[in-house]
Amino acid sequence: MRKPFLQRLLARIRRIGAGPDEDDDQRIRRMIFVGASLGGVFSLPFYGLVFAVFGAPLAAAVMFAYLAICLLNLTAFGMLRGYLEKFLFILLLTHTLGSLLLTIALGGLMPSAMHAVWGLLAPLGAIVVHGPRTAVRWFAAYVAVIAVGIYASYGIEDPANALDPGVISALMGVNIIAASAFAFGILYYFVQQRDLAFRLLRGERERSEELLLNILPKDIVAILKNQPRIIADHFTGATILFADVVNFTPISARLTPTELVDLLNQVFSHFDALVEKHGVEKIKTIGDCYMVASGVPRPRPDHAQVLTRLALEMREFVDQREFHGNKLSLRIGINSGPVVAGVIGQKKFIYDLWGDAVNTASRMESHGSSGVIQITRATYDLIKDCFACDYIGTLEIKGKGAMDVWQVCGDLLKTE
Repeated sequence: MRKPFLQRLLARIRRIGAGPDEDDDQRIRRMIFVGASLGGVFSLPFYGLVFAVFGAPLAAAVMFAYLAICLLNLTAFGMLRGYLEKFLFILLLTHTLGSLLLTIALGGLMPSAMHAVWGLLAPLGAIVVHGPRTAVRWFAAYVAVIAVGIYASYGIEDPANALDPGVISALMGVNIIAASAFAFGILYYFVQQRDLAFRLLRGERERSEELLLNILPKDIVAILKNQPRIIADHFTGATILFADVVNFTPISARLTPTELVDLLNQVFSHFDALVEKHGVEKIKTIGDCYMVASGVPRPRPDHAQVLTRLALEMREFVDQREFHGNKLSLRIGINSGPVVAGVIGQKKFIYDLWGDAVNTASRMESHGSSGVIQITRATYDLIKDCFACDYIGTLEIKGKGAMDVWQVCGDLLKTE
């Protein structure tokens, strides 16, 4: 079904002079130029006919000459698809000279029905399309036209054309209203497009910030936005948790790629919700391993307790469900101690932790058993008054030697 004629006409007008690689800024400037040119094409015949009918043939000739140049300029712009600055210069120059010649031909500002007010559109168009510096020069030209009009009002006693006072009065009203409306239209379109661009920019900025918040802690994002620097901080008290899915490799072999990703997404998405609930920081996932930290980047006195409570809820979630027909079990390791935290990378940021406490937490997980939350003495000393723990014994940990370890059995605060 064909679109209505008016829609097709407007679509063609919007495409006049459009280039293949045109961005939003270029489109706005081009449409302002096209709109100003079409405004001249539609309004100039009216003035030409009025001047011709009411005995001002020279003024009519100026208007029709201006119309011819405007048409040729717009046609050439549409065919060449470029050189906006040059075509705009021709339009503004013709517009300014037309106002000047018409004012002189009719004998000054008042005899010409204040037609010189149309000259204000030249600096307005220039400031929107070119910027303030260029617009200042066009405004100076507009002032010069007004000055010539004032001089002509007193210096020309017998103008080439003279209009009837009633016609002058009517045209003065038309000129003031039409020129003001045209100026308002230019600024309205520009501001409308600018506001649209700002809204899109704000939307993109919000989406970018949301993505950044999904990667980095909120406090770190604030630092990166306001104080670009290397982020590296030392924390004397923090707790780190590693959770790994037991026998994940044979389970993954039985699943399709889609099922495998969906399984991990179900598990880790719930873990993400628990992390947000307890106000701790997810650091990263490595395959089927999930790493969380508490006490960074914002220190908190209960870092060990809150992370132990998180571990219990993670284990409970996995134990109570099946995922694509598979029962899962977690192996969880926790350790507490000093860490260094910071942001690394230039294009793909990551907030990471380093230190012996991190390595030991990883060893607690890898040396642990299915369904067990295994902790070190450092963590046990911090949580023993809040959680029921069983002493497992000593484990030979690579790089650490023999270490006393405990398993967390439950939350004393919930059982009291």
